[in-house]
Amino acid sequence: MERRNFLRGAVIGASATAFGGSLWRGAALADPAQPGPGPYGALRPADTNGIQLPNGFTSRVVARSGQRVGPSSYTWHGAPDGGACFADGTGWIYVSNAELSTGGGAGAVRFSSSGAITDAYGILSNTRRNCAGGATPWNTWLSCEEVGRGYVFETDPWGVKAAVRRDAMGRFVHEAAAADPVRKTIYLTEDESNGCLYRFTPTTWGDLSAGKLQVLVAGSATSGSYRWADVPDPDGSPTATRSQVSGAKKFSSGEGCHYADDKVWFTTKGDNRVWQLNLTSSTYELAYDDSLVTGGSAPLTGVDNVTAAASGDLFVAEDGGNMEICVITPTGVIAPFLRINGQSSSEICGPAFTPNGSRLYFSSQRGTTGSSSDGITYEVTGPFRT
Repeated sequence: MERRNFLRGAVIGASATAFGGSLWRGAALADPAQPGPGPYGALRPADTNGIQLPNGFTSRVVARSGQRVGPSSYTWHGAPDGGACFADGTGWIYVSNAELSTGGGAGAVRFSSSGAITDAYGILSNTRRNCAGGATPWNTWLSCEEVGRGYVFETDPWGVKAAVRRDAMGRFVHEAAAADPVRKTIYLTEDESNGCLYRFTPTTWGDLSAGKLQVLVAGSATSGSYRWADVPDPDGSPTATRSQVSGAKKFSSGEGCHYADDKVWFTTKGDNRVWQLNLTSSTYELAYDDSLVTGGSAPLTGVDNVTAAASGDLFVAEDGGNMEICVITPTGVIAPFLRINGQSSSEICGPAFTPNGSRLYFSSQRGTTGSSSDGITYEVTGPFRT
């Protein structure tokens, strides 16, 4: 069994998201996470929204595809996917991608300090299959195209500044992004069956117009050391970026990505794994692998988007599976946190906490009908651990 470090965190400051606003303390654990009693207890029967939650938690519908959001005139997009929260005075903004082959982009919902919806609007349009992405320390949202030679678009969560295409970040099947303010770089996953893990280091931190794209190079094992190598042609033509560097480590369909305190967690849906990259020691390990679960069935399958709470708990959404968001605790226990009933043809996307950690947003991309026009975006409120 591989060894890994798992981490405990607490949010500091009024950062836009938890990606760089956590103080994580490590504790070495022997194995990837195993099923056990979750920190919030068993799931209760489904509420009126069809969501099973632990005791003390409630859900509400924030937006539905094709319908106006709150008091705004903005119609919520189809196929809601990756998302993030940004502080907005005493309130906050939740941004969400549209994973549509045509008419893709991203939208945003603004909330007051009480959680009331005050506005909604578009922040990106006319792009393709905007799947996941990531927030930056300078409060922009990176929206990533999950298509061959796709782009990263830098967007304004307030909808004031026009979105900008960031060609220097490479052209490949982009999935998620996670910013590292210490090393002043951004990690990028690739949703290909033989995809890679990249990092983009801008020439000037805070300006993504120019910089260096590199790929992780390592052996074929599930743990070990790694290094970074330059990608000769980030444009990916005629040779795909994942095929340009000898020894580039291949991952089975990279998905979500999250950074905190010298660690990066990212998921691979093809083999149902959560990986941990230790940036200090330049090593990688498994945080979860469904094939290594003992004493029962694996609680997490179809691993997809990932985020973290102030407690250091990782929250991993399922693409399929039991339509659950599972929690992996700093002590190495994995358990369901919520389950959506009656939506087996959908997937859960875009989990993100408010800046104060009291609310969790996420979407069911295809709702009850399995159609991209039936997406539903939810909010869960309750006693999240701090």
